[in-house]
Amino acid sequence: MSLAATPARAQPADIEASVGGEPSTAPLAVAQALAGFIRAHAPLCVLTGAGCSTDSGIPDYRDRAGNWKRAEPIRYQRFVRDRAARRRYWARSYVGWPRVAAARPNPTHRALAALEARGLVTQIVTQNVDGLHQRAGARRVLDLHGRLDVVDCLDCGLRLSRERVQALLAAHNPGCVPVAAELSAPDGDVLLDDAMQAGFQVPECPRCDGLLKPAVVFFGENVPKPRVAHAMDQLARAGGLLVVGSSLTVFSGYRFCRQAAQASQPMALLNRGRTRADDLGGLKLDADCGATLTAALRLLSDDAQPPAPAAI
Repeated sequence: MSLAATPARAQPADIEASVGGEPSTAPLAVAQALAGFIRAHAPLCVLTGAGCSTDSGIPDYRDRAGNWKRAEPIRYQRFVRDRAARRRYWARSYVGWPRVAAARPNPTHRALAALEARGLVTQIVTQNVDGLHQRAGARRVLDLHGRLDVVDCLDCGLRLSRERVQALLAAHNPGCVPVAAELSAPDGDVLLDDAMQAGFQVPECPRCDGLLKPAVVFFGENVPKPRVAHAMDQLARAGGLLVVGSSLTVFSGYRFCRQAAQASQPMALLNRGRTRADDLGGLKLDADCGATLTAALRLLSDDAQPPAPAAI
């Protein structure tokens, strides 16, 4: 089967849906299109990206055209081989972590958790490392790129909480206050002056003096094969694929859209701006993730309501 197909695109409408008593920013036609896709193809496998967490104060990596908004994150090879680069990473991450830790779930996370609770979503595969889907109450979450709140020793395998590592960083750098002057990137990275980065002290593993690394998949690092296999298995069992808040520029997410297209599975893309999978077919919704999901959820909830009694 050819992967290329003509995508069906929802057209914006001037009418706004009322959700929970508050007007939604999602046009009614867009929410109806998403609700219709969910009705027709649930249970769904959902793939999420950085666009899900922007309303929680964690900015995404790319603009509407898929271009970097800032420098590319550190690559795995440089982190493990370059002591100075590793020192810069930990200095910036130390300052940026409190904002990531303080982030709370937003309407996108809550709506997806509600869809899961109703049996309409069978698996959430997230490219995010912030843990916000779980905080919103979702249970069937696969952290494709790992979690930022966990740190591993690459030498002995010891796993530490980020809170403990943050305390170790503070003890080694008593003059550094972890307060960022700007919003951090999705991986907690912030920009710091050269002097602060150069003098930063990075602690070693408390058990073996080995190299500590956040338990996330860095650029240039492969997602563990068993993790990918499990996600692919869940996709194969689902009635369709829904992508939320991802440009799919990185292949680790895009491959799931390719697989869905090859298997002729229904697919919907909900994202602000273009995605790498726009030409694979399916439903393309260029709209706000949280407002659209919330409005669609309300429409689906109305389906379950008993009809009003006839007037006498």
